[in-house]
Amino acid sequence: MLDAVLGKLARQQDPNVLVGFDTADDAGVYQIGPDQALVQTVDFFTPIVDDPYTFGQIAATNSLSDVYAMGGCPLTALAMVCFPEKGDFDVLERILAGGLSKMMEAGCTVVGGHSIRDPEIKFGYSVTGMVHPQRVLANAGAKPGDKLIFTKAIGTGVISTAIKKGVAKESWIAAATESMTTLNKKAAEVCVGTAAVGTGTGLPNVGTGFQARPVFAIHALTDITGFGLIGHAREMALGSHVSLRLFASQVPLLEGALECVRQGHIPGGLKANREFAECMVSYDEAVPEDLRTILYDPQTAGGLLIAVAASDAGGLLAALREAQVPAALIGEVLAPVKPIIQVIS
Repeated sequence: MLDAVLGKLARQQDPNVLVGFDTADDAGVYQIGPDQALVQTVDFFTPIVDDPYTFGQIAATNSLSDVYAMGGCPLTALAMVCFPEKGDFDVLERILAGGLSKMMEAGCTVVGGHSIRDPEIKFGYSVTGMVHPQRVLANAGAKPGDKLIFTKAIGTGVISTAIKKGVAKESWIAAATESMTTLNKKAAEVCVGTAAVGTGTGLPNVGTGFQARPVFAIHALTDITGFGLIGHAREMALGSHVSLRLFASQVPLLEGALECVRQGHIPGGLKANREFAECMVSYDEAVPEDLRTILYDPQTAGGLLIAVAASDAGGLLAALREAQVPAALIGEVLAPVKPIIQVIS
């Protein structure tokens, strides 16, 4: 629905906009100087876990992710809060404290925010970061021959649905929570070729402590969130004018994810993602239905999907794993064909 609405809006003409909403990228990028550009994003949602502190951590991790997905360094954040007028303010304090803990871990300063009365709790952040204008890692730019690397397991949507139904196993909850509260900071540091994001000058790829050039030939980058793996892969393919082949058996899955699918714990977002994107997907007959389904699962604070030159794929995988990022090779980029996404076993 949003995709259809955005397509009808007038296009603003500003040469300083390096990344707008035309390619459905993770964040906007606006150049403010020869070596500096702002990265801007916003995200908030309703609670998906019972513990207020953990919910705050997840919301912050999710909001920060879009800046990392552009190759940027988060600098400041504004909190957005919807809270019941007669709600327990101890709960609100715990939500804010959880979010702040992740912002501090990211080296991002919370400078304010906005709150409104709302019967339903909602929380998130608007985050501003910085990136060098010539080193923006957009979701468009993948090239035929590239390999696709992914940095987290999927399944948070179906597990969150199982949590709401009160049927999720503790081990499932623990695995999903750990994934949703793990920043993409380390993965982003490896992608931009430095371990100094958030230190030194505080500006990515600018000043002391940053590499003059990226170590790896990364052509496109996006984080996997609400549209699921297939939905965000679709955006990368369309924006890059390429096709993608995904190795379904190589996609890392959270514990319990397939069991949730088999038990019917399917969130509405998964159904919407599949209805929207499946027309552009073909499957190998060997790919089972439960695995096909999970590829559309909407993720919260999901991992980074990276299109990297084949010659650098092994080195990037090794560097990510050395940084304790559980990365996996899950596909490859092809010359454009129809359908644009092929899912094989």
